Amino acid sequence: MVESCGWDLPVTTLDIAKRLLDYGFHPFTIYFPLIVPGAMMIEPTETESKETLDEFINVMNTIIREARENPELLRQAPVQTPVRRLDETLAARKPVLKWRRGENI
Repeated sequence: MVESCGWDLPVTTLDIAKRLLDYGFHPFTIYFPLIVPGAMMIEPTETESKETLDEFINVMNTIIREARENPELLRQAPVQTPVRRLDETLAARKPVLKWRRGENI
C-alpha cells in the first residue's frame, strides 16, 4: 500500500502507474530507488510544456481521489487500453518471447 508522502492509500504504486495508462500518460519508474517503499520516479524531460506538466498533476490528483473513493478501479487498471493488466508473475515465469498473428495476449 502506498504510504509515501503521508498518502496512506489502499492501493500500490503499481496500481497508480497502471491507472496513468488510462489517462494517456506513460507510467513512471516504480519502486526505485529500492530503499524508498512505494517510490515513484517521475522524470519529465525538458521538452515537456507547462501545460503537459499541469495536466499530469491534475491526473495524479484525480488518481489519488479515485484511490480513496474506489480503490478497486485502480487495482483493475488499465481498463481503457487494448491490453489489460498482465499477470506479472506468470509473465516472468512463462514469458511470451515471440508474437504470432492471431494469438491473443
